[in-house]
Parts: sequence; structure tokens; C-alpha cells
Amino acid sequence: MSRPGLHDLEFEALRTALSDLPGFRAKQIWAGAYRQAAASYEEITTLPIDLRKRLETDLPFTVSDIIDETSSTDGSTIKRLHRLEDGETVESVLMLYPKRATVCVSSQVGCAIGCPFCATGRGGFARDLTPGEIVAQALHAARHVRTNDRTLTNIVFMGMGEPFLNYDAVLASVRILNDPQGFALGARSFTLSTAGVVPGIDRLASEKLQVNLAVSLHTVDDDLRNRLVPINRRYGVDELLRACHLYADRTHRRVSFEVALLDGVNDSLQHAKAMAGRLSGTLSHVNLIPYNATSKDLRASPSDRIQAFASALEGGGVPVSIRRSMGKEIEAGCGQLRARQAPD
Repeated sequence: MSRPGLHDLEFEALRTALSDLPGFRAKQIWAGAYRQAAASYEEITTLPIDLRKRLETDLPFTVSDIIDETSSTDGSTIKRLHRLEDGETVESVLMLYPKRATVCVSSQVGCAIGCPFCATGRGGFARDLTPGEIVAQALHAARHVRTNDRTLTNIVFMGMGEPFLNYDAVLASVRILNDPQGFALGARSFTLSTAGVVPGIDRLASEKLQVNLAVSLHTVDDDLRNRLVPINRRYGVDELLRACHLYADRTHRRVSFEVALLDGVNDSLQHAKAMAGRLSGTLSHVNLIPYNATSKDLRASPSDRIQAFASALEGGGVPVSIRRSMGKEIEAGCGQLRARQAPD
């Protein structure tokens, strides 16, 4: 990307960029962009018209046009395809629960990890997103829920890309949206997900941010995980779990391990017992995820096997939940909407 836009800047950087203006102007712009979730300078009516016109040129709003949108029949899941300034596209998914509104955002255009069960990885990697391009996805969701007198309560970095391979931009976007004078979303309402980038986990353990960490584990068998999550060839299960345990010790925050159960691949009782043996006694929780199929070669595990897997983990002393599946009818799996828009 060429130059930073408004949503790329943390507040102190915004003040520096507007050093020729009275100090209160930066506060007005920050409040308009985040408390008000304005979609343009035109909506920040506390600013003089001539200043709005200047800012549109000097510090533009981040471009993130919605070019496709699909909704589940009950309206609880809304998937959007965002077109960025350079024409690249990324996805976000808004999930509406009775007491929560969660948006899943992307951190990269495509992904370099190459997990075989993920549509994003099959599309290859193009580039990192800027902080503003990440923030813009969350603000789109916030504006949507506000039209129904609701508030965006959670942001999860589980969309396209590997957040810890774009660490600085991801952390900047969290700080921007966490700022108490702006969007003011509490740190514990953010979840950063990684396929197992150990240096990123180690860095996050040193941050003074009480965000949640989720790790796409899927299995504790190194040979199998090498196939399911290729980055395991660089950071194996032993090293990954070492980093996760260190994170929990330093932050006193539990680590969520994400496990997508694949029929006949990683869903046996032997797999479950091995996982229980590695995680028992640690500050952790396992989320079992019914696979939202994106590959013709892989199928979701049947519900009885998912339940048996959960029971084996519980029997081994590991807290576990079976995640409610949302968005199957609209292909809410990561990368599916973007792949549908791609030229043949």
C-alpha cells in the first residue's frame, strides 16, 4: 500500500500527523472514526467542511468496498467480500448470537500456510493487510449491528491469513480498536488465532494486552500435523505446546486449542486420548469444530464421533466444547466466497 490512511494510525500517530492543527481536532476525528464509526469524513460533522475536504486527500478513510455479501436464512451469519484499494479481496464474517455479535476478520490477502482443509491456503498468498484494512472490516460489522441497536462485542482474527505472520499490523489494529477514547472494545474481547507460529506466541506473551490466544492444533501427532498444518514442519508439536504453556504461565490466560475433526483423519479415540495426555493439567480449553467442508477430499466427522472425542478429552481432564456450526449454507468457511469470485 502507498501511504497510510486514517485507520492505519494509532492515536498518538494521528496527533503527530495533524500537528499543524489544534490538539482537539485529533480527538474529534478519533471520536468520529471510532465512537461514531463514521463511514466518511462527511459524517464527522464536528469538523469544518474545508478541513473535511483536506483530510479526504491528506489522510483518507481506508477503502474497503463490499462487493459481495451472503446471509444465512435466519440472518445470524453474514459473510462479506471486501475489495481493497489495489483491487485485492478479503473476507469477513459477522456472527450474531442472542447476547453477542462477533466479527471474524482477515489479516492477509490469501495465506502462505497451505492447510489442505482451508480454501484460503489453496488460493496462495498475495500480501499482508495494513492495520487500517483490518480495522475497516471490524467497523463495517459495527455499523451493521448498530442499525439494529446492537453493539459489536467480539473480534476474532480467524479469517484469511495467518495473523502472526503479519504481527505488527494485527497488534496495531487491536490497539486502535481497544483505545478507550475511541472504539473502546475491551482487550479480552479480541481473540488472535495462529496455526502455530511460535515466535508470534512468544511475542504475544510479552505484550501488555489481555487478549485471547487460539491455536489451530487439530492433532498432537507430528506426522499427521505436518500434513494438516504444514508450518508444523518448522515448529513441531513439542515446541508449539512449550510456547503455549509459557504464554499461559506469563499471562494467566488460558489457551484455546481449535480442533477441526475430519472423518477418518484425526477423529479417533486414540487421537483424543493422545491429545488429552498432552493437554491435561494445563491452562487450556479445546474447541471441537464441525468441519465446514472446503475440500472434496475431506469430510466432517459424524456427530457421534465428535461427541465421543469430546468425552475422551473430558475423561482425560481437559475442558472441551463442541462449537456450534454457523454459516454452512452460505459457505462461510475461510476463503470460499473469495474463491467463488475468482476468475476461472
